[in-house]
Amino acid sequence: MSFSARGSDGERAAIANAHEDRKASGLTRMRRTATCLLVCMIALLLVCVAWQADHAWLAWPRAFAEAGTVGAIADWYAVVALFRRPLGLRIPHTAIIPQNQQRIAESLGKFVEENFLTPELIVERLSSHDAAQALARWLEQPANNRGVADIVADAVAGLLDGIDEADAQWFFDRLVIPQLRTLDVSRVAGDVIKVLTESERHQPWLVRGLEVLERWLTANVGMIKAKFSEASRYTPAQLDTYIVSKFIEGIVALLREVAANPDHELRHQFDEALEDLSVQLQTSAVHRRFGKSLMRDCIRYFRHADHHRVLLERLRMRVIADLSSEQSAVRDAMTSMLASLGKRISREPAVQHKLNAWWLALARELVVRYGRQLSVLITEVVKGWNADEVSRKIEAEIGRDLQYVRINGTFVGGMVGVLIHAATLVVMR
Repeated sequence: MSFSARGSDGERAAIANAHEDRKASGLTRMRRTATCLLVCMIALLLVCVAWQADHAWLAWPRAFAEAGTVGAIADWYAVVALFRRPLGLRIPHTAIIPQNQQRIAESLGKFVEENFLTPELIVERLSSHDAAQALARWLEQPANNRGVADIVADAVAGLLDGIDEADAQWFFDRLVIPQLRTLDVSRVAGDVIKVLTESERHQPWLVRGLEVLERWLTANVGMIKAKFSEASRYTPAQLDTYIVSKFIEGIVALLREVAANPDHELRHQFDEALEDLSVQLQTSAVHRRFGKSLMRDCIRYFRHADHHRVLLERLRMRVIADLSSEQSAVRDAMTSMLASLGKRISREPAVQHKLNAWWLALARELVVRYGRQLSVLITEVVKGWNADEVSRKIEAEIGRDLQYVRINGTFVGGMVGVLIHAATLVVMR
């Protein structure tokens, strides 16, 4: 996992470097083009000055060349002054970006806070997007839910691998054991019995218990006969065998009858006994004291037997072994859970509404609480950048467009020069 992560990081860095190189090459080509155009204007001007005495019509290209040269030089100066000092001269109001980095950082942070991090804007933008439905569709895709499950599983494996014995002991001593001490075992047991009896979930267990009891009686007939003979010394052995056999046959028939009939009287008596036990566990002070005493003994035994270390090792060994296998039960369970979650969200509009409302409320709360901190973070990050590096990056992003400004300035200046020359001739006439 770490090897693939390093490989992907290196690949992303190589792509980023190649992208930077392409932008730098494009900027260099455009800069040379604009500079060559300036040189052409100067050369044209010199040719016109040298030959204008013999060819009067050269006044027109001379006007174009003069104005184009001025426009090209002016735009060159303006573009260069944004990023550095022209020709290295310390002219006021040049190298604008490096010299004003602190002010730019503060203005950028304030601009983001006032125009992007307002709760109303964030909520308005997010409310038009059904995030819950999008999440549901995304989770339903096998590649997505499997990918999330893999990420969580790898994180769990790394977490378990990083936990040592001291961490496990701190976890149990500070978090688990204090909660166990305050746990009302008697009331919890009563609640569990109440839930089981109210939903009739205890009935399969009762049937299973009756079947186990029947098998036990059938398998231990000889032992029961021997015990009955020991207790009844003055009766013949054949009579003892007959009595015990008939007794066991009757008990087995009764057990089968109770198991087969959901409305059997013994079942009703059993249910009443469970209900009474549930009430006693929930209300009786005697049962409560017994439960607390039992929990204290369990905690004491757990501590002295050093079970937290054994539990940690077994958990770590089994989970890591499962996650390392090709058919991982943990990964499959998480994948199935995520897919089921996506299907449920997709099928239930009420759940989607609640998720969207929760998402919007969370977004508003985050913006209100942390919007200012985010703008401060932007300001501090920009302030911490190297001024020359910032200037270079900005120039790489917008420098090609600025070179077009130089090129356009050259031609626009030339055409303005021609118009001025024409206007001058008209006025002089």
